[in-house]
Amino acid sequence: MMIEQLVTSLIASAAFGLIFNVPKKLLGHCGFVGMIGWFIYISFVEHKADSVFATFVSAFFIAVVSQLFARMYKTPITVFSISGIIPLVPGGMAYEAMRYVVMNDYSMAIQLAAKAFMISGAIAMGIVFSEVANQLVKKRTSR
Repeated sequence: MMIEQLVTSLIASAAFGLIFNVPKKLLGHCGFVGMIGWFIYISFVEHKADSVFATFVSAFFIAVVSQLFARMYKTPITVFSISGIIPLVPGGMAYEAMRYVVMNDYSMAIQLAAKAFMISGAIAMGIVFSEVANQLVKKRTSR
């Protein structure tokens, strides 16, 4: 089951790279970043970690790997980070929240919407913390 999920996350991330006009020679790298992020997420969730925390850690490592690839291939970090984040985006959860609103089940809709909002915030915070860590490392090595 894990292999199928990893391959699917690789394909999804590379496909979104196509949508965002990533250079063709970097599509595999974008897919790899997404696959690494999904692997970290699944590993944490299988070990009973909260999905919000697992998303935060995954987003952090996606941003770190994206920074490394951006330096290696002399491209903007967004080429890798946006494609890599795609598997973590809680689109299905947001859809389910809206479906429950339409069905007049507001308590379930609020629960799902709050969870989707927290996961989205975890993605943003993971990327921000990665950039802060990167700046701290740069500052220490430049002394």
